[in-house]
Amino acid sequence: MTFIDPSVATQPASWAADQRDIALFLDFDGTLVEIAPSPADVRLDRRVPAALDTLRGHLSGALALVSGRPISFLDDVLTPYRFDTAALHGADVRLGGEVLTQAHASAEMRLAVRDLVRFANSHVGIIVEDKHISVALHWRLAPHVHDEALDLMQGIADRIGPLVRLQAGKAVAELVPASASKGTAIAQLMQAAPYAGRVPVFIGDDVTDEHGFEAVNALGGLSIRIGDGETLAPLRLPSPTALRAILLNAADTGRLTASSFYQG
Repeated sequence: MTFIDPSVATQPASWAADQRDIALFLDFDGTLVEIAPSPADVRLDRRVPAALDTLRGHLSGALALVSGRPISFLDDVLTPYRFDTAALHGADVRLGGEVLTQAHASAEMRLAVRDLVRFANSHVGIIVEDKHISVALHWRLAPHVHDEALDLMQGIADRIGPLVRLQAGKAVAELVPASASKGTAIAQLMQAAPYAGRVPVFIGDDVTDEHGFEAVNALGGLSIRIGDGETLAPLRLPSPTALRAILLNAADTGRLTASSFYQG
């Protein structure tokens, strides 16, 4: 990977006039919604679900969520709509209502959850997010345990071995199946209708999205990072608020292309 410095990450001029049909892939936390103190505290703008459904129609169905959240959570928060989804960092992929890939919880992951719950019980502000086939440890409310939390997660990853991957994000670390990747999931979806033949656009906000950016860049698409930090994405938007404004406007006007994300 070659990261782009935040001061020079910008939209290539060639995209500003691009009007080709796109396939839109959207992260959830930090992208469609602001990061919250705990995973349960996120709040989605009530206009967004209907706008995404409208955009899905404009894109002939080529819109998918690519998130670390479970499918069930995304379905709940976006109710009554159901979208194509690459959930749990690509471990679970649903296309057209059919689950294409679905991982299963391992005994080792159950033991990891037990150890993390024990750690959380002895540290105020630590949150364990059990996703069954993966588990995340959050310390946004307890930043002083950053090093200790990472050391614990690394030790568990070492114990489980090559079947699991440890990935760190913003005040969170997660143990996920080693085969799961947002990039792999996007590439899988891009081989199927209605995504095949379109230009992929993936928008995310965190280190966990960089594999998705890498895959989209390799496919000749456009990757967009929300906020600061080193990134493979050539375009940056300042906040989820800025992205929502673009999406809501596109839903109203009935047109969304790669150039829609270019703000000058």
